[in-house]
Amino acid sequence: MTSSFDPEKLLNKTLVSLPPSGIRKLFDIASTMDNVISLGIGEPDFITPWHIRNAGIRSLEKGRTQYTSNSGLGELRSQTAKYLKRRFGMDYNADEILITVGGSEAIDLTMRAFISPGDEVIVPQPSFVCYGPLAELAGAVPVYLELKTENDFRLTAAQLREKITSKTKLIVLPFPNNPTGSVLEADELKEIADVIRRTDAAVLSDEIYAELTYTGKRHVSVSSLPGMRERTVVVSGFSKAFAMTGWRLGYAAAPANIIKALTKLHQYAIMCAPSASQYAAIEALSEGDGDIEEMKREYDHRRRLIVDGFNSAGLTCFEPKGAFYCFPCIKSTGLSSDEFCRRLLEEQKVALVPGNAFGSSGEGFVRASYAYSIEHIKSAIAGIIRFVGSLRK
Repeated sequence: MTSSFDPEKLLNKTLVSLPPSGIRKLFDIASTMDNVISLGIGEPDFITPWHIRNAGIRSLEKGRTQYTSNSGLGELRSQTAKYLKRRFGMDYNADEILITVGGSEAIDLTMRAFISPGDEVIVPQPSFVCYGPLAELAGAVPVYLELKTENDFRLTAAQLREKITSKTKLIVLPFPNNPTGSVLEADELKEIADVIRRTDAAVLSDEIYAELTYTGKRHVSVSSLPGMRERTVVVSGFSKAFAMTGWRLGYAAAPANIIKALTKLHQYAIMCAPSASQYAAIEALSEGDGDIEEMKREYDHRRRLIVDGFNSAGLTCFEPKGAFYCFPCIKSTGLSSDEFCRRLLEEQKVALVPGNAFGSSGEGFVRASYAYSIEHIKSAIAGIIRFVGSLRK
């Protein structure tokens, strides 16, 4: 007698227990509706600049369609090191750079390279949705640290100190922050670094939004501070600064011995990043500074517009200092984050992301991206104002 086979019983139990991304849930509903105005997706509305696209095209025309080395094209790794030095004063060599399939792969590699079962990973929240689940899949226990609205969602040294234990293996620093737009200034980072240097923990510093800050100061990487380089993996990529989301290209920067470990995982899982994307990225790094500044100026204009819009709607919104998101508070409406977003979508066809998608501390807030045109943002804000007004009648 043949037994009935249930493949789901064989699936990884941790994976099965993880909830799907809270970002996608609402947009699955929105995809069934017509004429939805979305401020939900964290993707630049700019097309990849032509000279970057053309570099990718030229690589295909020249037949450069083979595998590259596992760690990425040597020229791309050299250009990445030069770029980090030029833009942020960070000192890395080409052999301290690994080219990955997006920044997300670099995050996953870092988690798996450092974590052993039972280790703890400190994850400040609200933050991007992948850190906790990837830590769990690697066998770690995520330790969530609640960023406070009264601190504009910035991490403090005192908060971090309270969460560190003898089991802490990795500390995630997700700044500039998605979803809140918060940044850490140099003096704040120095205090945090002082706490970390007293531990045996490594740091995963997700700096994908490093180019998009609006304080008038350059982003400061924790890896550039004394005693931090040797324990830090800087994760970044090309999606946000160069409007290259679909090219799926990122990188990790770390001491050579750490990069060697990450590369070993990358070899088994991925082999190498797409070759055409790598050739395009060489052009972006060497000739794209002007593109960054142009897009950043436009984001800054949109940032002020959307913050004013939410405040005009009666939804308190602190001024984001980085990335391209704002995180207004909707507690005054009496609705939960999920209910607010669901009803706003149903009644005004405006899509936002519930704040609790980024951790329980995001409850009472919603995320809105301003990586959209001025006209699009104005239309969305008009719908939000109408919706909030209807709740008060």
